Amino acid sequence: MPHEVDIHVGRKLKQARTLRRFSQTDVARRLNLSFQQIQKYEIGSNRVAASRLFELSKILDVPTSYFFEGLVDENEPAIDNAMDIVSAVASIKDEQLKSRIITFIQDVAGTSTARTA
Repeated sequence: MPHEVDIHVGRKLKQARTLRRFSQTDVARRLNLSFQQIQKYEIGSNRVAASRLFELSKILDVPTSYFFEGLVDENEPAIDNAMDIVSAVASIKDEQLKSRIITFIQDVAGTSTARTA
């Protein structure tokens, strides 16, 4: 059974290939492979080696990181939402309101600390 990362990388490969209007055969020829191998990469049944991923990034004119964009590790916190919140709170000009919002978020998250007045 294919690993979810291999499936994701395969989808990204297919996406980049089709956006550039390359056939599987076009890509395979540049890598000296069969088009069936490209098919297997795209469905995730065969893993793409790091060196092959690097070659694909050059052929498809994408950074190697492209193949991992949108891949979420469920064991890591959702950093995108956190960055949106940080950015939004940082843009608040009223310092008293900003402090109240931060306190509210900490209270809801259960991370508030005792304050002394």
